[in-house]
Amino acid sequence: MTVDAHHHVWDLAVRDQDWITGPALQPIRRNFTIEDLEREARPVGVDRTVLVQTITVAEETPEFLALAEEHDLIAGVVGWTDLTSPGVADTLARLRELPGGSHLRGIRHQVQGEPDPEWLLRPDVRHGLAAVAEAGLVYDLVVLPHQLPACVKAAASLPELTFVLDHVGKPPIASGALEPWATAVRALAALPNTVCKLSGMVTEADWKTWSLADLRPYAETVLDAFGPDRLMFGSDWPVCTLAATYAEVAYTAGGLTLGLGDDERMQIFEGTATRVYRL
Repeated sequence: MTVDAHHHVWDLAVRDQDWITGPALQPIRRNFTIEDLEREARPVGVDRTVLVQTITVAEETPEFLALAEEHDLIAGVVGWTDLTSPGVADTLARLRELPGGSHLRGIRHQVQGEPDPEWLLRPDVRHGLAAVAEAGLVYDLVVLPHQLPACVKAAASLPELTFVLDHVGKPPIASGALEPWATAVRALAALPNTVCKLSGMVTEADWKTWSLADLRPYAETVLDAFGPDRLMFGSDWPVCTLAATYAEVAYTAGGLTLGLGDDERMQIFEGTATRVYRL
């Protein structure tokens, strides 16, 4: 069995995805459904997934929970709620009571879009993160490399909360630069309450010319830093389709982990996500 620990869906008739702008993103400015995902995921052996929020709109998470209730492919949901709200704990409790609420496994906010590089360290945000931990959920980090030092401080200050680094921290793969990303990601990995998704790499590389060799130094860095038991595969579908098909992303992840033992590969492609997200 293979778990895809990171994908999205959206319906532009329900609401706009206002981040999909400009000609480069035009190929994904259309609807993507769970049925579309199944046609891509099942043939490569994926039988459970984690559906991750896309925008900071409160209505999206209940919709995703209901979707998880209807489709057995979705084993967990990482939703969104306003971490700065004083009532965040009550909001999380209400989400758990909704149809499909038992599928809620984590919370995420687009920290990468926050102008303050230390947004995660604000007192109101830290209060919200503590509420996420108290609810038994994990917190997904979608950040840029310059925001990683704040992630380290936040994770160190909240050892009871598991932090999941999305897309290996978005290193500048297209440029070939490893630093300062590598040093920062190793500092995060040194904390036991952190894990990382082997996801989102093809869209940080050159979309048209990327190769396995381009991705390998970044994959090896996080594999060495986190180890297989704290690393999990994610497709980042349909965003990945800007640079690769679903199957290409899956087979690329397989190629990047080819030298590992069977047990280590099992952790990356099933075990870590199953444990961390309680699937």
